[in-house]
Amino acid sequence: MEFTLEALETPALTKAQLADLLFEQIGLNKRESKDMVEAFFNLIAASLIEGTDVKISGFGNFQIRTKAPRPGRNPRTGEAIPIGARRVATFHASAKLKEQIHGNITEEGSREVEWSVGTE
Repeated sequence: MEFTLEALETPALTKAQLADLLFEQIGLNKRESKDMVEAFFNLIAASLIEGTDVKISGFGNFQIRTKAPRPGRNPRTGEAIPIGARRVATFHASAKLKEQIHGNITEEGSREVEWSVGTE
């Protein structure tokens, strides 16, 4: 099954656009589509908050990394400011996704967006 994105109105793919794709191309009703997209992202966020890595085969890995405290400075005043320890989310694209990204750049430099969903 392939999902195609017509010219996007914004430079980013939004949750609303994902829900519309589920509605138009799979046949879920609009409420189910919106709920499915929300549930997907809530599940990823909850797993990351718990400290569990999220691996999506053929897409990439989301991980939580703990950054140590470090000295910083205010760029306006130059004053030293301590930056506390914090947790940050990171994403590493899979080799398959990187290959798809590099393979879809046309000679003019524009990008074509095409998603394929299938059982592997």
